[in-house]
Amino acid sequence: MAEYLQLKRSGRNFKALSPWTNEKTPSFMISPEKQIWHDFSSGKGGDIFTFVMEMEGLDFRGALELLARKAGVELEDYQASSAHRKEYKSRALEALELAAKFYQKQLTVNRTALKYLIKDRGFKKQTLLDWQLGYAPKTGSALTNFLTKHGFDTDEMSRAGLIFMRAGGPSDMFRGRIMIPLCDSRGAIIGFTGRLLNDEPDVPKYINTPQTVVYDKGRHVFGLHLAKDSIRKSGYGVIAEGNMDVIASHQARVKNVVATAGTAMTDNHLRELKRFTPDIRLCFDADSAGVSATERAITMAQRTGVNLSVIVLGDAKDPDELIRQSPAKWQKAVKQSTYAVDWLIERYATELDLKTAPGKKAFTDALLSVIRRLSDAVEQDHYLKKLAELADSSLDAIRAKFSLQKVEKTTLRKPKSQLIVDRENIEQQRLQDHLLAMALMQPKFRPLLEDCLPEYFADGAPKKLLEFLKEHSDFKGEPQLARELQQISDYVKVLVLQFEELYEDLPLEDLKEQAQRLKHRLIAGYVKIQKTKLVAEMQSTTDEKKLKNMMRQVDELNKLIVKV
Repeated sequence: MAEYLQLKRSGRNFKALSPWTNEKTPSFMISPEKQIWHDFSSGKGGDIFTFVMEMEGLDFRGALELLARKAGVELEDYQASSAHRKEYKSRALEALELAAKFYQKQLTVNRTALKYLIKDRGFKKQTLLDWQLGYAPKTGSALTNFLTKHGFDTDEMSRAGLIFMRAGGPSDMFRGRIMIPLCDSRGAIIGFTGRLLNDEPDVPKYINTPQTVVYDKGRHVFGLHLAKDSIRKSGYGVIAEGNMDVIASHQARVKNVVATAGTAMTDNHLRELKRFTPDIRLCFDADSAGVSATERAITMAQRTGVNLSVIVLGDAKDPDELIRQSPAKWQKAVKQSTYAVDWLIERYATELDLKTAPGKKAFTDALLSVIRRLSDAVEQDHYLKKLAELADSSLDAIRAKFSLQKVEKTTLRKPKSQLIVDRENIEQQRLQDHLLAMALMQPKFRPLLEDCLPEYFADGAPKKLLEFLKEHSDFKGEPQLARELQQISDYVKVLVLQFEELYEDLPLEDLKEQAQRLKHRLIAGYVKIQKTKLVAEMQSTTDEKKLKNMMRQVDELNKLIVKV
């Protein structure tokens, strides 16, 4: 952590200024002994992995890989179960390859599925072979029985994401669906997308293989194994929304097209494509969801160093529809992409009335937050001038608004009562943690918890610890000895760290007084939050019975304060 923070020793622990708040007094604590950290100013805490995840914006796997690289460690060589894991991966890949052949065979004997792909979707037989398309029977056990005959057990099938367990036994993951294999960049099958052959109400049209030992949906780029050569040659890659769009595009001889296989685009998707080209072109729907996705993608492109542009489809809703109209139109659209920021500006300028003050406000609100994310000052300046021109406003006014606008996304303003409740909830969390920390480390204070209602404490770890301390009044405070606390061990470690930093050196009488005061404030805070909610409800109803019931609830809440 010394790479990110300036650490100072504080007894057995270390202190630092919070990296998330503009504080002047150190409130970030690290306990090398417990292998835990906690930032008292922001409420964040955890182990080294959660710290790197917070600082670098990574998932757990990414943090693990980053730390391993910094330590010069090859993960596979040092994993205790690396031999088993390699075996699991190998067997999963074998099962998936065999499943793909099974699905292909089933497609050849299912006329309805063949008609859908060849006549309805317009795919050629060679396309079906190139993409290894297949069909999953509706029986729910066809694949399970097939793989069992070929020596695979249910654990291996489950690890490959091909089955799931029901009360009555294993069941095929995919049933009555067109099967589209998902391949890694080398062409090995790592999963499937299943598309319903006959649409049914309340049933998802597409489902994907779940996360497995070989399939990571946040990294997998659909079609890359067949698109990478074309991407290298053309110098750019196209990201479409649907797998079928990708297949249709390749059939139309535009082969530098991929998709993210039914999941939102991530930095990892862009990094995977950047290995082949930094020029990425998006082909998203032009609706509000597509606009939002493009805004998110611009931020990712800035982080990953990708040059992002958008493909405009005209009156077609997706590439597949445009290809049906004319493959030449799709080829032309792909080559004539628009830089992403310019595309967004055009969309908002079309949707909003820039002759009115509200329209100009909404226009600049939306786009200034995007421009702020651009890393190049010259590029920012270019778009500030463009916004001023389109909004018919002075450049000084645009610059002034730009300098004042917050980085965070604009959100709907909450009602005042809700803002009060939110602030009070943060204070309640602080009070509950301090009280539980004292009761955990000082058994003499546990009688204070006896009349505390579970409702005073947050769901999850705080309530579990409250219940444990009530049932184990003689527990000595060594978390490692309590089997019941293992599931919330990180939370308990943070409380221990909190106690050591704030209370360990105080006399017992002072501690007792502090604990009593904390309990009183915790209950008073709970009452205040509940009364605020009730008052808000009273103001929104004229039902006399409901009002009387609410008044009774207020009276009961007031009695809690009197008891304390």
